[in-house]
Amino acid sequence: MNVTEERKGNKLVLRVEGRLDASTFRSLEEKLMSAIDGGEKVIVLDFADLDYISSAGLRVLIVAAKKAKSTGGKILLACLKSHIKEVFDIANLSAIFPIFASQQEAIDTP
Repeated sequence: MNVTEERKGNKLVLRVEGRLDASTFRSLEEKLMSAIDGGEKVIVLDFADLDYISSAGLRVLIVAAKKAKSTGGKILLACLKSHIKEVFDIANLSAIFPIFASQQEAIDTP
């Protein structure tokens, strides 16, 4: 898995590529926790190039979302492939995470 970051206005965009699973989740976890601890209020996760997410990956996102919320922040998801979105729907996580069709839609959200 590869995670790249970019600033778009007042939002931090993390583009996640590859597989988010038990062997790779720590990299994303470190970036998310560091960003939240550093005061980031809105983090956009661009999953356009995410091919797979396991329960370990979902756990990282849930923990980060709770931490962000406790500091007045939020995590937005963008560009989910249909099979990744299905995982979020089945796990009822679509109710927790705002999901956007494009990175730009997520960035434009107040």
